[in-house]
Amino acid sequence: MEKPVKNEKLKNWIEEVRQLCAPDSVYVCDGSKKEYNTLMAQMVESGAAIKLKKRKNSFLFRSDPSDVARVEDRTYISTPEQAQAGPTNNWVAPDELKATMKDLYKGCMKGRTMYVIPFSMGPIDSPIAKIGIEITDSPYVVCNMHIMTRVGKKVLKKLGKKGEFIPCLHSIGAPLEPGQKDVSWPCAPIEKKYISHFTDENLIWSYGSGYGGNALLGKKCLALRIASAMAKREGWMAEHMLILRLTSPEGKQYHIAAAFPSACGKTNLAMLRPTIEGWKCECVGDDIAWMKIRPDGRLHAINPEAGFFGVAPGTSYDSNPMAMDTIKKNAIFTNCALTDKGDVWWEGMDGKPPRHAIDWKGRDWPNENKEVAAHANARFTVPASQCPVICEDWEKPEGVPIDIFVFGGRRAGLVPLVYEAYNFNHGVFMGASASSETTTANIGAVGNLRRDPFAMQPFCGYNMGDYFRHWLDMGDRLGDKAPRVFYVNWFRKTSDGRWLWPGFGENSRVLKWMCERVDGKAEAVQTPIGLLPKLGSLDLKGLKIDERDIHELLKIDMDAWKAEIPDIEKHFAQFGDRLPDELKKQLKALQERLG
Repeated sequence: MEKPVKNEKLKNWIEEVRQLCAPDSVYVCDGSKKEYNTLMAQMVESGAAIKLKKRKNSFLFRSDPSDVARVEDRTYISTPEQAQAGPTNNWVAPDELKATMKDLYKGCMKGRTMYVIPFSMGPIDSPIAKIGIEITDSPYVVCNMHIMTRVGKKVLKKLGKKGEFIPCLHSIGAPLEPGQKDVSWPCAPIEKKYISHFTDENLIWSYGSGYGGNALLGKKCLALRIASAMAKREGWMAEHMLILRLTSPEGKQYHIAAAFPSACGKTNLAMLRPTIEGWKCECVGDDIAWMKIRPDGRLHAINPEAGFFGVAPGTSYDSNPMAMDTIKKNAIFTNCALTDKGDVWWEGMDGKPPRHAIDWKGRDWPNENKEVAAHANARFTVPASQCPVICEDWEKPEGVPIDIFVFGGRRAGLVPLVYEAYNFNHGVFMGASASSETTTANIGAVGNLRRDPFAMQPFCGYNMGDYFRHWLDMGDRLGDKAPRVFYVNWFRKTSDGRWLWPGFGENSRVLKWMCERVDGKAEAVQTPIGLLPKLGSLDLKGLKIDERDIHELLKIDMDAWKAEIPDIEKHFAQFGDRLPDELKKQLKALQERLG
């Protein structure tokens, strides 16, 4: 077991966890295809996985109905002082939380194999990358981590004898007694689920859930919650942002990092197919950006992940043809429906629904209760390298230079199609006050307004007031090399509920205007909220859209914006004296411009 492990700290930690969790055996993952295929074959044999006839090397899993998504109310940021975690995080003191979880971990891997997964977030040789070690008792987690990160011997070699790593301990919390039959998706009841982050120690402990970001600890846990706290200490940025490259007909490259709350078209934008002639779009990453200032003084970004963990329902050749082509093979599907032909299906997929399928709970569908066939949060896990529009530089160790930051949300009214910040600090204000109307993909009643600063509210590993300060500090360090900042809203409607903007590939027209703003080519008009496209400066060639709709898309309703101010004030007030004075100044300046 310990032969491939030469790092003393890692050896000691493996032994400590082995004694605490009491597995039947310990296995150090090598990241090979053979390892992946062996584990998958075991899960097919046990009934945990279903091999899909219609997709090469692809498998379907069904989770327990209690274990279907991230559990924000069971997710903790544990710091010595509650103020360090701030008002947007669940806090428990480290000693108390560790005592509770150690009791749960005692013997929790009985009857199971303890897998040690050495993984790299980012290309192994990148100066921006970090190494994590996940210990888990779930073979499903191992296979997903194979796709989502870079796993195996190369990581251990890079770690060496004295390298630093981020320990990530995970258990499904379902020990097996001798002779006890396993279930297809073992997990613990909701009240025993804990996803805990000890940010001062760069330590993650997760218990009780086998699903998604609760169990694939490289994902939100390390890549955002732990990484955001590390980035604050070390002077870089870990953000919930897609990264894309846009190339003009003249061959000039622009790199855009964009943050949107869920259900706002993030993955669709990451894999955009431009509708404007001569422009090319390539995906660098669909979810997370790690960014450092390089010797050229600019911010360079890597995608720390190696795969896509996407929401299946709603994904189609209409909404995201590139994603549909990406998942044709080598994919893991979770909580999708199974057709009689041996393929997956979900609501929103192209074509007619199947006449019969097995739903995500393993029942015949359609059923008399008219329930959905695929869970709303059903997922696909797939290698990013399979994406037809993956950028050739997506694994470039030093990353790509960011020209533009984009924030956005879903607002039926108020927010125009696009506007630009007056300066970087104004852009930070835009990100800090970002809002979206909730949909069925969010928690809360449909249509409620939810502030989600930088799309990081569930993922910031420390006090968000300090996080805003970090953004302002990074802007000061970048100076005139800071990216330009824009805000978009693809979701504006008429009073009778009609979409004003066609969206999808047409969003490339808005991105083109941003690039032309960076180059000083496109005109803008000053408004109280920021710089809006001058009529005629958006490229609408070939787009059938009523001129009145364009006017409506770019309209600023002064009274509606004035009515928005109290909600921004209330949002900022929760951060107390941690709120940077600069954001108070930006809010006051907006009020004054509104008159």
